[in-house]
Amino acid sequence: MYYYIKNTLEKTKKLDFKGKSGQFVAVLTSAEWLENRDKFDMGIEMDIDLSAIHSTKAEVNYDSLTGTFSIPNRENISALNINFAFALDEKGIVFIDDSGYVDDTISNIINSKRWTIPSLERFIYDFLEQIVSRDRIILERVDKELDTVESNILDGEEKDPSQRVSRIRSDLRDLRTHYEQLIDLGEELEENENNFFNEDNIRYFRLFTQRVSRLRDMTASLRDFSIQIRDLYQSQLDIKQNRIMALLTIITSIFMPLTLIAGWYGMNFRYMPELEYKWAYPAVIAVSILIVIVSLIFFKKKKWL
Repeated sequence: MYYYIKNTLEKTKKLDFKGKSGQFVAVLTSAEWLENRDKFDMGIEMDIDLSAIHSTKAEVNYDSLTGTFSIPNRENISALNINFAFALDEKGIVFIDDSGYVDDTISNIINSKRWTIPSLERFIYDFLEQIVSRDRIILERVDKELDTVESNILDGEEKDPSQRVSRIRSDLRDLRTHYEQLIDLGEELEENENNFFNEDNIRYFRLFTQRVSRLRDMTASLRDFSIQIRDLYQSQLDIKQNRIMALLTIITSIFMPLTLIAGWYGMNFRYMPELEYKWAYPAVIAVSILIVIVSLIFFKKKKWL
């Protein structure tokens, strides 16, 4: 599928591969690229294996700039990434994509963008911006989810958030890696080593890099927050265990003198005079009750209860 960059992207059936009719955007499958790559006159022999793409990057060639995109699925970040490749020069840009992602993104650009001063640089900026357009909303949603987990932990309502927080932290790590790769890509475009871009339009790539840098910082902050929540849950567990141990210690302290009395008079020596007293048994009961009451008052004053 071919487009010319005018006030918007104008679809065309035939393309002037020499770029005399204006800068273009081409979207091809990997099979179509192998069939038509020589027509673009970019001086590259790029065999595309989209399944072998693992990162977003750009490489400067003698008379072209090529690269790949590996984009996390925003609906399920832990799922397989969306992979496609590109090649560009001063005449235009070619996307090699079998997933349909590029077609959907270009449709969004056609429906939402109108350019006063159309250019290849502005199209690339809008294309890159579409990749991260929903990311702030996604990160804000993650922030609210972490806030909810934190509140539940403090209220004692969260059973075990370990798997939930671990999933969030893994997604944030993948997004941070993605943002770092996009920043590298933006800086490579901004460098304009082959002078494919108008110097006045380089600012678009700088704006994109700055935006992605903010998203990366936000992601790093949320990942630190997730680690703090894990530590908070562990500290709450420690507090609960300490309370249990304190309660067991108090119970043991109360029953230690009672155990001594029971052991002392359980020896049943023949000449123990208390065994013959009429009031010996009630006296032992009263002493035991008194010990329990005194112990409870003592622990209460020490705020151990």
